[in-house]
Amino acid sequence: MLENSSINPVSNQVAIVTGASRGIGAAIARRLAREGFAVAVTYASNNAAAGQVVSDIHAANGQAVAIKADVRNAADVTALFDETEATLGKTTLLVNNAGIMTLAPIADMDDASFDTMLSINLKGVFYMLREAARRLETGAKIVNISTSITRLASPTYGPYAATKAGVEILTAILAKELRGRGITVNAVAPGPTVTDLFFRGKSPDLIDKIAKLAPLERLGEPDDIANVVAMIAGRDGDWINGQTIFVNGGAA
Repeated sequence: MLENSSINPVSNQVAIVTGASRGIGAAIARRLAREGFAVAVTYASNNAAAGQVVSDIHAANGQAVAIKADVRNAADVTALFDETEATLGKTTLLVNNAGIMTLAPIADMDDASFDTMLSINLKGVFYMLREAARRLETGAKIVNISTSITRLASPTYGPYAATKAGVEILTAILAKELRGRGITVNAVAPGPTVTDLFFRGKSPDLIDKIAKLAPLERLGEPDDIANVVAMIAGRDGDWINGQTIFVNGGAA
């Protein structure tokens, strides 16, 4: 555990992180484990990558298990919470990170790509939030991963941004619906971040141009996002609720 941890070092802190096998999700899982959380590393298909994240956590004396779940399937979501509780204990933190991105002008976006983004990015988050709202107890926290594109409104990102805008409004409304239960709900909206998902289909010139959008003139790192999630998950984040926090180096 980090010496200067902002998270209350309680032994029964349990986190579910969806889409945790790679990129931002993997960084969040590793950071939360360092902070004392037992982590359910949730993945859809990449068993090897999820297993590596679990191995990394175990090597650092943390606690984690890999659990396969398709967030598009309500039965899988229920089973995910059941398995997490059976193996690690009651969930005290949910991080909805699973997502997919296909870029195209609105006029050129095909139905299948749009439907897939809707089903994973929005419907999947809805299923996870619904299950969490029924299960989480006082003191629990929810963090949804959105995107700074909801503010930047860049061309070709329309359908993707629309799914994430839906996540942000679900965040604000669920925070109000959980009034009186001592549960916070927030969203973190990364800017351009060094992940396979970001680099896919982009030329070096475009990547360089995007990196310079931020006054700090660099791309974000997955750990930049994980740091903010860890802050919200800890005691320092107890008074943050119903918010979308943009983590983008000033790009938006």
